[in-house]
Amino acid sequence: MKGLKSFLKFILFLGIGLLILYLLYTNLDAAYQKECVVKGIPADQCSFKDKLINDFKSVKIFWILLVCVIFMFSNLCRALRWNQFLATLGHRPKIINSLGAVMIAYVTNLAIPRLGEIVRAGTLKKYEDIPLEHSVGTIVLDRLLDVISLLIAIGLAFLLSFNTFQTYIEQEGGLSPNTLYILLFLGLAGLVSLFFFDRFIRATESDNKLIIKLKSLWSGFREGILSIKKVKNIPLLLFYSVSIWVSYYLMTYLCFFAFVPTENLSALAGLVVFVFGSLGIVFPAPGGMGSYQWLVSQALIIYGINEFDAFSFSNIIFLSINIICNVLFGFLFLLVLPIYNSKN
Repeated sequence: MKGLKSFLKFILFLGIGLLILYLLYTNLDAAYQKECVVKGIPADQCSFKDKLINDFKSVKIFWILLVCVIFMFSNLCRALRWNQFLATLGHRPKIINSLGAVMIAYVTNLAIPRLGEIVRAGTLKKYEDIPLEHSVGTIVLDRLLDVISLLIAIGLAFLLSFNTFQTYIEQEGGLSPNTLYILLFLGLAGLVSLFFFDRFIRATESDNKLIIKLKSLWSGFREGILSIKKVKNIPLLLFYSVSIWVSYYLMTYLCFFAFVPTENLSALAGLVVFVFGSLGIVFPAPGGMGSYQWLVSQALIIYGINEFDAFSFSNIIFLSINIICNVLFGFLFLLVLPIYNSKN
């Protein structure tokens, strides 16, 4: 039954992502045909699909390979940071297992978004015998730091490109104040609920096996989240955290040089495109499929890239990172970890 549910979730999320991508493609295809008519280009010589194929063929492979190297460096930093959290709980997993767990989680998220974090914890349980509640707690902490880092990146991009954002919001329409207030209220309500649940579960005394198990799980989970308070080398923690997100930014910016229409864009444009793309990945489709392409395209259009080239670039970077990097290295670790751990 669980296998069927997982398969159905995969089909659902994949279908949503493909639908968004299909709608983007069909709208752009229609616009491309109209542009050909205006320019007097014959219909048999006007194919948006052929343009996409030619754009992919024109990609400079060196920059894509460099992006893959930086991608793996960011994941190494994430694994090392994770090991810092686990060390405060008395666990010292081998770096190859931590890195492998991170990479396998990415591949899993491509199939079923958000499931990867559970698989990540399960991988360490399998190879390092680390309790799931400890791993999950530290993974939640890891993601909380990512949220903070993303908010910093958004704030930095907004401050450095205030006029650009203002123009975009005026043209496209932004979130209304009421919507922002509702989101803020829901976020605060969630934190307050978590606080009271923590107080309740810790104060509850019971002989009920379910309550005892729940208290044990929550205690381990809580320890994982609070492990940041026990990290000994805070400067190293900051180095890993900054390195992860600077690497993410560089992966976007360096991809500009792989595609002729974007190769002259500025480093600041890279920051804005990176922020838009990061928000697109939040959508629960495989790798943010569809929403990522749309938001990256929107950001590039702000900087004068036509919508057709913008769509090509968004797919180039999406496939480079999610297919070449995630799938290649993810499956590599799926093969390597059992062999490595059987020998050790």
